[in-house]
Amino acid sequence: MKVGLYTISFAGVWYDGPGLALDEIFKRAKDMGFDGVEIGARRPHASPMDLDEKARARIREQAAKAGIEIPAVASYNNFASPVLEQRENEVLTVREQIKLARDLGAPVLRLFAAWRGITLRNGQGTYEMCRDLYGTPDVLGIERWQLVRESLREVADFAAEQGVTLALQNHEPIIDRYWHMLELIREVDSPALKACLDAPLLKEQDEEYVAKAVRETGDLQVHSHYGGEWEEKDGEVVLSRWYYSAGRPTNYPAFVKALKDIGYTGYLCYEFCHPALVDHTLQGIDFILKQVSMAARYMRKLVA
Repeated sequence: MKVGLYTISFAGVWYDGPGLALDEIFKRAKDMGFDGVEIGARRPHASPMDLDEKARARIREQAAKAGIEIPAVASYNNFASPVLEQRENEVLTVREQIKLARDLGAPVLRLFAAWRGITLRNGQGTYEMCRDLYGTPDVLGIERWQLVRESLREVADFAAEQGVTLALQNHEPIIDRYWHMLELIREVDSPALKACLDAPLLKEQDEEYVAKAVRETGDLQVHSHYGGEWEEKDGEVVLSRWYYSAGRPTNYPAFVKALKDIGYTGYLCYEFCHPALVDHTLQGIDFILKQVSMAARYMRKLVA
């Protein structure tokens, strides 16, 4: 099992300051002890429309020079729109992201069933606006499910042609429980569509439930993330603030143990993907650097 860093942490969205360039992220990730870097397929890091063949080759060279793997590329797709043109645009975007993953040598493209998106207020990222804009009252839940399933089938066929594996994340909306992720994968029925089961998104955090989720996902699991904020107590890094997780700290020890039990050898990539606030004041990049460094120390020790 390997520990990675997801570039969303340094996109300049969740803290006060600009995003870091990919080559700098690679170097910092290596210095902090990460094995690889998952690259977000959007600006400022790797939007497919910004990267020609030479630029993609340069990214691969920069990662190799830093001694960093690229285990995955991350999509930001929404396949649940009832508007035909919007869904076609999403499918087209994901096809381009699949080609990007192929060109970067990343074996996995992480997908959502539906991603609400973010907005910027004075340069700061927020989820609040898009949470309210998502719903369409005259579209049934089962209709959205079927739209997602249809789009997943289409992009899975293309991914198979390109030699890329899609990893469907257990992330709401549409997917509310981990078994919804598994049901979508089963219904799509493509060898190119696998799972990205993330511990913080599990609705319960007791050891039995976490182990059951990992066990039922089994060999479909090809990628994963971890998150939260950290602090150091008596020389040990501990989780100090968490999100989702049924109002409880994410049970990373149970999750990692269960991953080992099923023989998982893929990546756990850390993401800082919420506003970096202390006393309701947005923090700068030094705060993120400290959090990312502690996240690497925590997970490497836990995996070991």
